Amino acid sequence: MSDRPDIFLFTIDALRADHLSCYGHHRETPFFDSLVDRTVSFSNAFSVSSHTREAMPPLLSGERPSEFAANGFVQVPEEETLAGRLRAEGYTTGGFHSNPYLSRAYGFDAGFDEFYDDLVFGQNKLIALAQQALDRFVLNRGGQYYARAPEINERSLDWLDDTDGPVFLWNHYMDPHGPYHAPDRHYAERELTASEAESLYRRSWKKPESITDEEQRLLRDSYDDEIRYLDGKLESFFDELERRGRLEDALVIVTADHGDAFGEHGYYTHPRYLHDTLLHVPLFVSPPGNSAMEVDTPVSTLDAVPTILEQVGGDLDGVAGTPLVTAREKGYEIPDREDHVFASATGEDEDEGVRRFAVHGKRWKVFIEMKEDGKILNTAVYDLETDPREVTPLSPEESERSRELLKYLKSFSSRHPESSEGTGPNVETSGEIEDRLEALGYK
Repeated sequence: MSDRPDIFLFTIDALRADHLSCYGHHRETPFFDSLVDRTVSFSNAFSVSSHTREAMPPLLSGERPSEFAANGFVQVPEEETLAGRLRAEGYTTGGFHSNPYLSRAYGFDAGFDEFYDDLVFGQNKLIALAQQALDRFVLNRGGQYYARAPEINERSLDWLDDTDGPVFLWNHYMDPHGPYHAPDRHYAERELTASEAESLYRRSWKKPESITDEEQRLLRDSYDDEIRYLDGKLESFFDELERRGRLEDALVIVTADHGDAFGEHGYYTHPRYLHDTLLHVPLFVSPPGNSAMEVDTPVSTLDAVPTILEQVGGDLDGVAGTPLVTAREKGYEIPDREDHVFASATGEDEDEGVRRFAVHGKRWKVFIEMKEDGKILNTAVYDLETDPREVTPLSPEESERSRELLKYLKSFSSRHPESSEGTGPNVETSGEIEDRLEALGYK
């Protein structure tokens, strides 16, 4: 095994953990299930935030959501990004995805030798309409606003086959993200056209009260169709990596940036709230040489970067989080860590100027909503053992542990008060990017 193992980071947009069968869902996801038998799997993994703009920068920098989240990586020096750090360690770096918020327009190409973000014409406003025509007709995406898994797989494998030495490959998959319109239908009672799927998805986040029970089932079933489709494409990709002999000695991490909601708390998709429908994500880690273990200690997606850097002997200065696994002379261990993790999200629209924080333990979850000046607007405690859906908030006096977590949370929120909306430099984006963002529910 090389001292510089290949590193594969696979992130999935809007994939909630409880819609995988290995996390208790009633519909099968065979590939994800297989990961439990060959990785360190974390049953209580939580995203650092509930939406892409604040959830993904920590996954690619090891820094908590703060000012830079307003505009992606534009304020993060290249040498502080994960790709930049690994390139300094001798890695060839490649990133492949189709999310406008993770594009070069927001600085996410920093540190990558090869970077594909599905923006053929970049940020040029004058020919943005040509990009849209290319998407809809030339590429035959049928109204889709992102590249699907097979395209991401093909592009990244072509790149991988042309590289020498250790590589860092980041693939981000958009398939479970709405509008839900999977190429293969397993569960949805009827097939939706691309325009019908987009219209229903748009209405679910703009007018959630208008969604009927039948439409809610259709959204859920179509979402599960997307997950089942991606499950098969990920399996194919892993088979290709194995055929190339690149899996056994690699460090592999599979996770999601956040989940998706289907009316559980009165909203759909993934607005800026901190319920577990949005925060609870799958997380699988396979260190070089492989190791199978199930861990129920609460962990955070913020822990991905220190896990990767620890494996290659990289510098952890300025990196938050704790390694998920550590190498002890190549005998892998789960390090001691706190039994709680933090998440945060910044309000928007009518909630502008509001910051939300949550601390998550095994049983207790504490939530604070506050203004930028530190004034606390709301506090809630949930006993996840008796109320896993977070329906009935309790008093912090309910238990000594919930009082301790509230104390931690107040201390944490006072140290991380920054608003991530509107404080960073303005990024000028093309009509092409704005159009995609709106279709995906970001605008």
